[in-house]
Order: sequence, then C-alpha cells, then structure tokens
Amino acid sequence: MIKVLFVCLGNICRSPLAEAIFNHKIQALGLSRKFKSDSAGTSDYHIGELPDERSVQCANRKGLNISHRGRQVNRTDFRDFDYIIAMDESNLTNLQALSAKYNYPNKEIFLMRDFVNGCEGLSVPDPYYGGEEGFDEIYQILDTSIESFLAKIKAVHQNYA
Repeated sequence: MIKVLFVCLGNICRSPLAEAIFNHKIQALGLSRKFKSDSAGTSDYHIGELPDERSVQCANRKGLNISHRGRQVNRTDFRDFDYIIAMDESNLTNLQALSAKYNYPNKEIFLMRDFVNGCEGLSVPDPYYGGEEGFDEIYQILDTSIESFLAKIKAVHQNYA
C-alpha cells in the first residue's frame, strides 16, 4: 500500500481539499485498496477543527466529500508515509526541519506542483484570506497536480497502475 500525506499550514483549506481530490481520483481508477491518504498541518492552529467551509463548498460543487478533522504533522508521519507533499515552500521548509528533528533527515518531501512540468518550485496559493474564487483556483491547481502525481506513481510503482 502506498501512503500519501498532503500538508499545508493549518490543515483546513488546501491539504484536506488535496486529500479529497486524491481519494476521488484513486476511487475512480479502482485503486482505493492500494492507497491510503491523509492530510495534516505544520501548525497547531486548527487541531480538531473541520475544514474551512469554503473548501467544503468547493469540494461539494465538484462532487467530492471532505471528511477530515485538522491535525498537526507528527513524528510517525515521517515513518508511515511514502510521499509527503507540501503545498508551499514555507511548509516544505518546516517539514524538512521536522524530519531532521525526528531523525528522518533523508526523507524526501515534495512540493505539490513539482509534479507538473513547468510548475516546479511553485506554491499552491493559500486561499484562506480571500474569497470563494481562491478556492476554485486552488481546486484547479490541485486537480492538475494530483493527476500528474498519479502519473508519476504509475511510472515508479508499476504494480499500482
């Protein structure tokens, strides 16, 4: 089983939406038994909270369900997940520091948009302080990035195609 963790700052906007998109795509491909996904935040701002209502509404408009409670990245995540994917450079830096602190200094951590040709190094913008249109924008970015990520997984892990 391949385990994927999506990470943003508070775990209420970008990462739960990424998790929902990913789960929808693997279910549509009939691969639900081969993957496990989760999402978390690098901060402790929203532990136990439901996702931002705008993320939930965006997901609902696309026919997706978000069933998640905010949580913070912890030590066991670096052991348990095959792919840890940060939404932006700040969270990538935080995750790299945590991986060293938790004695996983060689853990490879990815940026979400690094899987899309021509978007390497770009962040998934944080829509928290904006309006509904920001959530639609990140949905599009995440949808494209996750599609590219799944193509990489199929290429690297051929028995999961």
